[in-house]
Formats: sequence, C-alpha cells, structure tokens
Amino acid sequence: MTTGLDTFDKTVQETNLWLKGIMERLGTEDRHCAYAILRATLHALRDRIGPENAVHLGAQLPMLLRGLYYEGWHMSGTPTKERHEAQFIAHVHKMLHKMLRNQDEAEAKRGIRATLDVLSDRIDRGEAVKLAIMFPVEMRDLWPDIIREAAETRQSGAQ
Repeated sequence: MTTGLDTFDKTVQETNLWLKGIMERLGTEDRHCAYAILRATLHALRDRIGPENAVHLGAQLPMLLRGLYYEGWHMSGTPTKERHEAQFIAHVHKMLHKMLRNQDEAEAKRGIRATLDVLSDRIDRGEAVKLAIMFPVEMRDLWPDIIREAAETRQSGAQ
C-alpha cells in the first residue's frame, strides 16, 4: 500500500528498514517490540546529548522517525546526567516498561545496542562517533565496536 505521496512513502520505507534492522539484530519478528525499543532508545539518547546535539541528530533521521524522536521533548529538561551504563539502561528500561511490560534490563540493554548499531549504520559515521564521544567511557560499550573505537581514537588524538 502506498500513500500516493513520494515523501510519505519514502519515510515509511526508511522507517521500516530501521525496524527491520533492529528486529534482525534482536532475532525477533515482533515489530511492536522493535518500535518500542527504537522509541525508548532514541528518547533516552536525545535527552542525554543536550538540545543542540539532539537537533543535529534529528536532522539526520527519516521524517517519520524525526516525529517520533521529538515527540514529548522538553528542551529545558535535558541533558540528563547518566554517568554509568546501568543508569542509562535503567532510563531506557523505565520507558520501555510503559510499552512492553515483560522486558527486563538485560533485554533493554540488547535493544539499546541493536538501536545504536542501526543508528550508526544509517546516519553519518562522523556524527555517530561524535555522539559516542558524548558518552562517558563506561557507557560507550553500548555503541558498536567500530564507533566506540573511532570515538576513543578521536578523543585520545584530541588530548
């Protein structure tokens, strides 16, 4: 089914590719689960990186995901200050629990990793590295190896 508008059809197709990527990485066919994980992770990431960086990231998302990303955002409430991986995972888990009651924190962590992996594949590589640098070193394990290693290389070269 198409909408008859190329712009809408394209953003639906791109969003489906994001969801498919998350489902593949999680080994599930549950689109609702993939959507919930994508939404919770994007919101936690948006809230963690601060308004200016959040806007830069939002500009790289497909139009449909951009709407999901900005849904309910209050710029004055950001950035959050999670300094430890467990805090970030708990943040995502809390948001996930509203949509998927049976998810535990280990599943939330797998979902975060899957989402950041898809995100890293779909946005500019330099932007993904820049986002990873904004995370404390302990939290960078959530990013794909290639992004985490590039962030560590770039950060050590800047010092």
